[in-house]
Amino acid sequence: MIPSQDFPLPTRVVFGPGKIELLGPLASEFTGNRVLLVSDPGVVAAGHTDRGISSLETAGCEVCLFDGVEVNPTTDHVEAGLAVAKDIRPDLIVGIGGGSSMDCAKGINFLVSCGGKMQDYWGIGKATGPMLPMIAVPTTAGTGSEAQSFALISDAKSRAKMACGDKRAAFRLAILDPQLTLTQPPRVAALSGFDAMAHAVETYVTKKRCDISQKYSREAWHCLAPNFLRVLRDPENLDARSNMQWGACCAGVAIEHSMLGAAHALANPLTAKYSIAHGEAVALMLPHVVRLNGKQCDPWYRKLLSEGDDPNLPRGGTEELADFLTETASAAGLAGKLSDCGVERDQLSRLAEDAAQQWTASFNPVAVSTEELLQLYECAY
Repeated sequence: MIPSQDFPLPTRVVFGPGKIELLGPLASEFTGNRVLLVSDPGVVAAGHTDRGISSLETAGCEVCLFDGVEVNPTTDHVEAGLAVAKDIRPDLIVGIGGGSSMDCAKGINFLVSCGGKMQDYWGIGKATGPMLPMIAVPTTAGTGSEAQSFALISDAKSRAKMACGDKRAAFRLAILDPQLTLTQPPRVAALSGFDAMAHAVETYVTKKRCDISQKYSREAWHCLAPNFLRVLRDPENLDARSNMQWGACCAGVAIEHSMLGAAHALANPLTAKYSIAHGEAVALMLPHVVRLNGKQCDPWYRKLLSEGDDPNLPRGGTEELADFLTETASAAGLAGKLSDCGVERDQLSRLAEDAAQQWTASFNPVAVSTEELLQLYECAY
C-alpha cells in the first residue's frame, strides 16, 4: 500500500486511510469558521458527508450543506449553490464527493468571489480577483479535479461543456482517504477509474507535455493500470483502492500541466447528445485515438510500457496499448461500440463537427480536423 503521508504538490495533498477525520483540524488552519460544504445525495447517503460535517463542527466550524449536485454539473446547479452561499457568506468551501461535487464547488467559488455568471469564466484566467480557499475530499478515483484549477460546468441551455480555469480556483488542500472509495458502486468505479486511466494515457503525449506532466502521467499509469480491474474484482482491496486514488490525483496534476487530447474531445459530444456516461464515452474512443497518435507517438508509448515490472501491465507499443485499453474496458463491462449506445451513423458527421470545437482537440499530438475525428467515430461505430 502507498504509505500514509503528506505530498508537497501545488495543492497540498494529505493522503491515507481515515484522513477525513482531519478535515476539521485542517480547515481550522484557514481564516474564518463559516463553511459551505458541497456534496451530492449519493455521497450523503453513504455517510461521508456527515463524517465531514462532524469533523468540521467538532473543530468549531459553522457548516451549511449544499447537496444539490448531480452528475455533469450545469450552470443551474452552480446557481443553486450560489444562492446558499449568499445566505451564509462562507469563509471556506469544502467539496466532498466525485468530480461533479468538486467542480461545482469551484463554480460556486467563481461566482461568490467574482460575481457574474458561469459563462463569464469559460476559458483560462477569467477570475477578476481573489477567491475563497477550498478543500477537496474526493470519494471516487476518477477526475483528479482535486489537483486541477479547472471546473467543467455544462451550460444548462446549450449543453456545451465549459472548461473554466484559473490558478486561483485550485483547491488549497485535498484530503485523499481511500476508505471513502470503498462505497463506490461497481459501475461508478468502472467509469471513474477508466477516465483516470485515460487521463494518464492522454496527458503523456499531448502537445503541451513537459517534464512535470510526464512524471505524473507515468506515476498515474503505474498506479492505475494494474489496479483498475483489481478494484472491480475485489472491491474491499484497500491497497488497490489506495493506488487508484493516488493515481487519479497524479493524473489530475498531469492534466494541469499538459491538458488532454482527442479522446476527450470526442467523448464530450457523446455525453452531450446521447447522455453516454463520460467514462464510457472515453473508453469507446481512446483505443482508436491511441492508434492514430501512434503514427507519431509510438516511441513514447513504448517507453511508458517498458517501465515497471507488474505482470498485469502490457508490453510493447501502440497496438499493445490500444488492445489493452479495449480489453480492459470490456472486462469492466463498458460498451465497445457506438452502435451499442444508441448512436445513429448519420449523426457521426455532426458529432465530429462538435468534437472539432472542443478545446482538448487542439492539444492532441497528431493534428485532428473534422475529417480525422469523423474517421475515429467511424472506427468506434
